Amino acid sequence: MAQIAVERMNLRAVEIGMSPAPNGPGVVALPTWLWVQDPGEQTFGPVTRTASAGSVTVTATARVERIVWDMGDGTQVVCAGPGTPYEPRFDRSESPDCGHTYTRESGYQPGQEYTVTATSEWVVEWEGAGQSGSLDVEDLSSSVQVSVGEAQVLVN
Repeated sequence: MAQIAVERMNLRAVEIGMSPAPNGPGVVALPTWLWVQDPGEQTFGPVTRTASAGSVTVTATARVERIVWDMGDGTQVVCAGPGTPYEPRFDRSESPDCGHTYTRESGYQPGQEYTVTATSEWVVEWEGAGQSGSLDVEDLSSSVQVSVGEAQVLVN
């Protein structure tokens, strides 16, 4: 019954928010901010659904425990929350809760871009018929491409 309740949740992968924006130019040594663009019930939780069969009703609640960001350069960033959306007033500061700084440009990669993948790891807890427990659900992922260049300054 708990599995049926989970199926009714229609869980989805997050839409990636990042600055610099996907498909836009990033720069080596400048902070990249990462966040969940659409932190709703189906993409971040918590979401609760029930399922019944006869006199047995089970209630399940799912929430994202963490998001693992594969930055495409061999680095993984693990964030417990949805991250903070970047605003121009933050200027060149680092994200307070979910970010990365590239140390190498992406020109050596296939397509000259890094593939950034956000994988949501969900936790599902259920209870009903005098019992309770947790379920494993499949991690959900989404990806974007990002180009990272190197800024060089010449001084006379």
